[in-house]
Amino acid sequence: MMPNQSDELQQLRAQIAAVAARLVAQDGAEYGAAKRKAASQVLGNALPAANLLPDNAEVEEEVRRYQALFQGDSQPARLQRLRTIALQVMDALAAFQPYLTGPVLNGTAGEHDDIHLQLFADSAKEVQIFLLGKNVDIDISETPHFKGPRHDPVETVSFLWHKEGVHAELYELHDLRGALKARPDGRPQRVDAAGLRALMQDEQQNNPPSPHQDPA
Repeated sequence: MMPNQSDELQQLRAQIAAVAARLVAQDGAEYGAAKRKAASQVLGNALPAANLLPDNAEVEEEVRRYQALFQGDSQPARLQRLRTIALQVMDALAAFQPYLTGPVLNGTAGEHDDIHLQLFADSAKEVQIFLLGKNVDIDISETPHFKGPRHDPVETVSFLWHKEGVHAELYELHDLRGALKARPDGRPQRVDAAGLRALMQDEQQNNPPSPHQDPA
């Protein structure tokens, strides 16, 4: 049976997703840039049709496969370190209802990844004053609102915590409404400190260290 156009489309999407995943895992590329570069490598100079580009979930699954195959000796320990530090930061910022997002939550964090938090407070200045009061040097930038382009960007404070980068997006309290829905694949989009502790405990129980491996 001759392959149909749909089969060829899926094969190209899968190929682009695999190349993009390598760029993410090896170089720390952002998903959008990784997909565009991967499409260029796979298709040459041809402008890819919109339905040829894999979505982020497809790339994320390929990142998991790549890490399992090529980074199994280092990525799990790196992930555990980042999650442990994320908990420390979230406990310190408990007054601002911190939620963890991004690769540290979904389990694909590698050597190039930082910790991404979302804080919910009456005022972004409260968070900035709190961190400065703890002698934490901060940089301020903007991040697109997680609810989409119809909403204004939000201030983001970036700082180091135990030598790891942290980026905390500062939202208003009402933004938390409706923010806890799961992703289409059932994975959480964000978790609070209790949720992160439960996730870490569950993964530790399901994946205990081998007799020859020291716990991180």
